[in-house]
Amino acid sequence: MSNQPGVLYVVATPIGNLDDLSPRALLTLNEVSLIAAEDTRHSSKLLRHFGILTPATAFHEHNEREKTAELIAFLRAGKSLALISDAGTPLVSDPGYRLVHAAHAAAIRVVPLPGACAAIVALSASGLPSDRFAFEGFPPLKSAARLSWYEALVHEPRTLIFYESPHRIVESLQDMVAVFSAARVAVYARELTKQFETIRHATLGEIARWVEADSNQQRGEIVVLLHGAAPAAAETSEEAARIVRILIKELPVRQAAALAAEITGQKKNQLYELALQFKQGQ
Repeated sequence: MSNQPGVLYVVATPIGNLDDLSPRALLTLNEVSLIAAEDTRHSSKLLRHFGILTPATAFHEHNEREKTAELIAFLRAGKSLALISDAGTPLVSDPGYRLVHAAHAAAIRVVPLPGACAAIVALSASGLPSDRFAFEGFPPLKSAARLSWYEALVHEPRTLIFYESPHRIVESLQDMVAVFSAARVAVYARELTKQFETIRHATLGEIARWVEADSNQQRGEIVVLLHGAAPAAAETSEEAARIVRILIKELPVRQAAALAAEITGQKKNQLYELALQFKQGQ
């Protein structure tokens, strides 16, 4: 047994395009003693593509608690270990927290190798405010719990980022509309870095209808981003939002809001905040 513990490398892998694997990550995956992979069958495609022969062991949400002790003992013996998820940066809505926490507690060095993360990739291309944001991960599975969960976020001023699965996306978007309003500015990002990459910037109501009508948009890896809340924005009608979106293309924000208020009868301050959101998204 080595007198010095090994190193735990937390390695980000591509979320789609394999060319996004960094040279440093490739070198590390070749040189470590073992790779802890969320799904060894999934990761074998990546490893085969790059000719990586390092052995891999399964490390996922169902065995993380039991497997952590085994991997810490492996590291204590002086062996090096790379932690990877199916795609992207480990621990971001993926297993790994217990292992990394235990490594720190055991005075084992933890080295992060940065790379792709779907939430950050989507944010960077969204056109939504990116100076402050909140990553919320996957919503609850059941509609009642999901609605309550969304309601707790309805007044959050930061850009909100969600992951969602294809078989729940239509219902989840409908719940978002019910809670956040159809007028909330949103971005739908799907299959990022892949062949059928889609990024759409529109109101939440428009996105919900579009996804429901097009089964192709109900496939793959999905990220939904919402503009942070503005005062009274949730009370804005979808028709008022449509009018503001049209007017802002030709008029200054204040003038567009004033004219929209005259047309719709809604509060000018409320429409001014909405116009600002649209302007930022142009």
